[in-house]
Order: sequence, then C-alpha cells, then structure tokens
Amino acid sequence: MKLQIEKAIYGGAGLAHQADGESIFVPFVLPGELVEVEIRPQKKNFEEASLLRVLKDSENRVQPTCIHFGECGGCHYQHAQYPAQVEMKVSILQEAMERAGLKTLPEIQSHAAPPWAYRNRMRLRLEEADSALRVGYNRRGTNEFLAIQECPITAPLLWRTAQNLLRVAAENSAVRRWLSNAAEVEFFTTADETKMQMTVLVRKDQPGLSSLCESMRQFVPELVGAGSVLLKLSGPQRQIQKPRPLESWGTKGLSYQVENEDYWVSRGSFFQINRFLIDELIRIVATNRQGLLAWDLYAGVGLFSRALTKGFHQVVAVEAAGTDLINSFKGAGRRAVESTTVEFLRKAVVQRERPQLIVMDPPRAGVGAEVCSLLARVLSPEIVYVSCDPMTLARDLKMLVDAGYTLEELHLVDLFPQTFHLETIVVLRR
Repeated sequence: MKLQIEKAIYGGAGLAHQADGESIFVPFVLPGELVEVEIRPQKKNFEEASLLRVLKDSENRVQPTCIHFGECGGCHYQHAQYPAQVEMKVSILQEAMERAGLKTLPEIQSHAAPPWAYRNRMRLRLEEADSALRVGYNRRGTNEFLAIQECPITAPLLWRTAQNLLRVAAENSAVRRWLSNAAEVEFFTTADETKMQMTVLVRKDQPGLSSLCESMRQFVPELVGAGSVLLKLSGPQRQIQKPRPLESWGTKGLSYQVENEDYWVSRGSFFQINRFLIDELIRIVATNRQGLLAWDLYAGVGLFSRALTKGFHQVVAVEAAGTDLINSFKGAGRRAVESTTVEFLRKAVVQRERPQLIVMDPPRAGVGAEVCSLLARVLSPEIVYVSCDPMTLARDLKMLVDAGYTLEELHLVDLFPQTFHLETIVVLRR
C-alpha cells in the first residue's frame, strides 16, 4: 500500500490514513514522504505498518549514523536531520497541549545541544553469542537480544568501558565465569568523563566483583566504584523486582558537577541523562527567581534545590527516596524532607504554608489529580513544572489551568536526541 505521511506522532512513528479514514502508524518516516508499506494486523483503534521503501524522500532525510538503527529499539529519528527532529517534537508538544484543551499557549521555545555522545548513562544486556560474551540492547519491538558494535548517542567513555569489559572477560577465565551469572551492566559517568561508576545486575549472589574491577582498572582508570545487584526479572519489560545490593567496590557514588555545584549521586540513583543540557535545565528553572520560600517537589538528588538557594531565603526539597538528598542538602535555608509529594502537600495544606515558588519534576506518570487539587489549595503564585512525558503533562496542566493558573512559558528541552522522547518545562502563574 502507498501512503502519504502527514505528521510525526508521539512514540516515534509517522501518521497516515487509508482511503476509508483508518489511521496507520509507520516507523522511520518523515512528514510529507510518500512511502510503500505492508499493513500489520490491527491493534486497538489503529493499524501499524512495516516500511518497505520510501518513494519520495523528505528533504530532511539523512543516512543514519549508527549501524544498528532500525534493529535496535533505542533510537527512532536517526533518519532525520537534527533540526527537523526538534521541529517534529515542537509540533508533537503543541498538539498534545491543544488536544488536552489548552488553547491559549505561549510560543514554544526550543533548547538543543550536540545530538551525539550526550548520554551520561548506559545500560546493556550481557549474553552469550557465538561462544563469546557480548553486550547489547533489545531488538526493536521485542525482548530478543541484539548484540551491538557501537552506540554513538552515549559518552565515548561508556562504550570504551563496555568494550574493555568484554576484553577482560575474554582474557580472564575467572572473570568470565563470574560474568556468566550477570544479566545486565550499567555505566554512569561525570559530564567530563573523568570518573565512572559501574553496576552489574546478577542472577544469583556469588563473589567476584572485586576481581572484575581490579582487572578493568588496567584499561579504564576512570572506574572509581562498582556494585553488584541481585536482579529479579518480571514480565516482558525485564523490570527489576525488589533489587538487593550485594558486593561493593570503591566509592559508592559520584560527585557530579553542574553550574559550579557538586551533586553526590549514589550508584543507581536518578540523574538527568544529557550531559550537555543539564546547565540549561537549571537556568530555565531557577534563574532570576527569588523570594522567601520555594519548594522543590520530586527533588531527586537536589538538582534544582541547590540552584534555588541562590534566590530564596529557604528552600524545602521533597523526595520519597531521599537518602542522597538528606545527606547532601544541608545548611542555613535548606531543608530536605523524605516524603511523597502527596503526603507533604496534605500536611502543608493543613498548616497553610504558601511558598512563592513550587518546582515539580515528577516521573513519567506526572503528578496526577490529587496533587493538582492540593496545589490549587496551596495557592503558590508560581509553579515550574518539568516533565518527560507530554501526554501526562498536558493532562495535569489542564487541571491547573482550570484551578486558576495561566501558562506563561513553554520550553522544549531536547534531552534525548535521535529518539522521540522530549523534556518540557512549563512556567505557570496565578
């Protein structure tokens, strides 16, 4: 079947319609292209198609950089020039807002950085292939293992470390036997690639991590710490159920510098992934904002909390898994609270606390109806909402607008080039 691609949609595909109006999603295409596809069995309320060939190219089409593009499930947009990727994401964000009923929107400001070698974290599967240990990802759309030879979106140190992990396994039989028990490995580096942490996810508890690390240090002197974690897989997405730390070697985290501030990030803790744009995130969220009291909800390791102390007399940072935050966010005008956002806001409403600014950076699920309802009762004059999912963001923004807030600024920060994922920062005022 021949189809005209109308637009890019959230999820990485392009949207087309059959003559009867049926929606069809086609991967690896660009708006305006004429393509030939093979229709797959119907899923939900739309049909998916396999791209057979592009009959009329977009002027924005380029040759993908990575040899695994199309097979690997990680990237979606390598066939597009980078400015075109950003334009598609702006359109997707705009449509998500409008579909949620947000008709009066400020102009979307886009922020980008170098689109390659940006990731400071890399997580790989470990599998036997051709009588050798290999590293890889999931093959697109499946849980099938795909051995890889490169990953150009990651910091060079991370891929070099992966190569040396395989080298050590090939040269050291004891290490090789220990790694046969490993399912996955994760690497995390500082922005300047001078220090790195490694986490090995194993299927059963057995000693051997220290031997691996000492061997790897010969080739990767940047490795300063490592740990093994018991991995229990559940479901097709290979989710970890109740991970349990086992061995530890070296330091238990990294000091990650951003905007002349040092953030202690424990091994396995969340931290923003794009090493080139973290400064820009902080600038948008915190610069030129001041007052007596600010709250940083879903604070993580305190990325925004530290920056807010420059303009506010007191900053309260709230995080449910707040070990790193409690240990590092100390001093005059700083208060770290280990609590869920809902629990914190319930108490704050009763105590009639009213900060001049609330910053929120929730997980992909967004903040939800109860948090929005509580925020409407707190009546903070300004909210800055940082989101990694435009759909849940739009849902939450509609509730906040209905509660009396106005969207003043809308920023798209492209933390995830070559993929459909995007980060949004919204400034709301009463």
